[in-house]
Amino acid sequence: MSAPSAQRPSERRHTPKVSEREARQVAEDARERDWHKPSFAKELFLGRFRLDLIHPHPLPAGEDVRRGEEFLSRLREFCDRKVDGALIEREAKIPDEVVNGLKELGALGMKIDVKYGGLGLTQVYYNKALALAGSASPAIGALLSAHQSIGVPQPLKIFGSQEQKDTFLPRLARTDISAFLLTEPDVGSDPARLATSAVPDGSDYVLDGVKLWTTNGVVADLLVAMARVPESEGHKGGITAFVVEADSPGITVENRNAFMGLRGLENGVTRFHQVRVPAANRIGPEGAGLKIALTTLNTGRLSLPAMCVGSGKWCLKIAREWSAVREQWGRPVARHEAVGSKISFIAATTFALEAVVDLASQMADENRNDIRIEAALAKLLGSEMGCLMADELVQIRGGRGFETADSLAARGERAVPAEQMLRDMRINRIFEGSTEIMHLLIAREAVDAHLKVAGDIIDPDKPLSAKARAGANAAGFYARWLPKLVAGPGQLPGTYAEFNPAGHADLSGHLRYVERSSRKLARSTFYAMSRWQGRMETKQGFLGRIVDIGAELFAMSAACVRAELLRTGDDHGREAYQLADAFCHQSRVRVEELFTRLWSNTDDLDRRVVEGVLSGTYTWLEEGIIDPSGEGPWIADATPGPSTRDNVHRPIR
Repeated sequence: MSAPSAQRPSERRHTPKVSEREARQVAEDARERDWHKPSFAKELFLGRFRLDLIHPHPLPAGEDVRRGEEFLSRLREFCDRKVDGALIEREAKIPDEVVNGLKELGALGMKIDVKYGGLGLTQVYYNKALALAGSASPAIGALLSAHQSIGVPQPLKIFGSQEQKDTFLPRLARTDISAFLLTEPDVGSDPARLATSAVPDGSDYVLDGVKLWTTNGVVADLLVAMARVPESEGHKGGITAFVVEADSPGITVENRNAFMGLRGLENGVTRFHQVRVPAANRIGPEGAGLKIALTTLNTGRLSLPAMCVGSGKWCLKIAREWSAVREQWGRPVARHEAVGSKISFIAATTFALEAVVDLASQMADENRNDIRIEAALAKLLGSEMGCLMADELVQIRGGRGFETADSLAARGERAVPAEQMLRDMRINRIFEGSTEIMHLLIAREAVDAHLKVAGDIIDPDKPLSAKARAGANAAGFYARWLPKLVAGPGQLPGTYAEFNPAGHADLSGHLRYVERSSRKLARSTFYAMSRWQGRMETKQGFLGRIVDIGAELFAMSAACVRAELLRTGDDHGREAYQLADAFCHQSRVRVEELFTRLWSNTDDLDRRVVEGVLSGTYTWLEEGIIDPSGEGPWIADATPGPSTRDNVHRPIR
């Protein structure tokens, strides 16, 4: 096969051309700028360890627990009896009867209020349900999550009118599947270039464009679609959110996409051609689409790490059972340190990740704290650690880990889908914001306080008078803030003594470490901003490490607080303390390495190598191979117009 042909920019003329600065401004305008509630993670990045915001661990109300546990019991019974994960993997499809069974169970309405026919579960129990369903089949977890976490119900819950809620939520709670349509063939995490248009026409908008990777889009009944309204008289314009009936004339699902994992995922390419959408279906005002999407994801992101928790639990179960029976050199492989360290990592990380998800979810339910950073950190940590745990399980299983479950069964062994787990988990580092994008998103929030007082200093478009005012404000802020980063409770041996109960592992030292490291993290951020100023945003390697340190510190804090909750509740407290202690020791090793790499790294050298690669300096290194890629453009043409392909949309009834 010949190499793929390059695609000329002229082939994608419909995509808006924007500068880097314009693209950043669109993203900046969409983010929530104000902090009306406290945030543990925000304070952590500022060098203030506010343990009081998460300890004592918040708890759900008794009635919420009763209803949640009752539903989990019914969901578990359904998954045990009706869900065949191996069948879904083989046929790359969730059977219609399974989807209809989930509808009858009320699983489509887990997060929808009971007055609209939903179950009204808390975020905590919604996440537990996703972890359970996702363990039976990751494709089912993805279906339910895409429907409720980012699909139509959540933006309607927050931004919808009462009429929209009354019209759509009862359908979404019981019968209708929803999908979220933002990404386009040439537009990913840079929404400023969004090309799908929504042109006002009387009491309607007319949508034209192509959407890519529409999870649930193949089977959806209702869509939440982002489209650009042109500015005109009486119309503010901008990226806007709409509820769209999936069977509207002019909508064509042109392809059902296939992936390395999540083979039952109903993900497609959706084309809009002259699709009329009533103005009554617009969610919020014109131009608010991105803000709606980002706000929806504040809690919506928790669903992904929740399913990673379920994966970690399964990895631990299989690692325990397998490593106890598989012998090498006269003893079970678990007794060999090389394997044992992997099992310890899986166990400790699963405990910490569940602590992070449950803590952030309960804070979301209480609505006392702003959890936008906590949810993003949970997604980042869950996706990265989830992949590592799945990879370690494959390594523990050896050749059997690489072998498919069907092949294992065919030769008479237990059908353990470890390799499938690894494939399925890999997408989580890309879904709902890739790791790289999450680093930038969290970093922007982490430096928000600095930019508020000193942003005008480094903004080239600001006049000297504004820079002078910013300089004065910054001097006052840092005069008050910097001295507080010198010393703190983490330097006092007796601090957090309640986390050192008799007969248990000592977690107080880990919390003192978090406090000291939080101040060190804030000092490092300040030094970097002083050093690089306006170039700080280009230092993505540095920013990523700053965020990763914050994620580890948050996880350590959550693990300790959860262990203390279980101890005081007489619920495996001693074992929880052991797992928290193990995780914190493992995490501290990673944190120390990250701190070292803040200033000792290959970032500058890497940039020079990249320039060489892009300029063709190293093309000689590519010689001696055959490229098996097929022909075609790198990015499919998405020019608006009527579809020339069959419609593969198949609503499930």
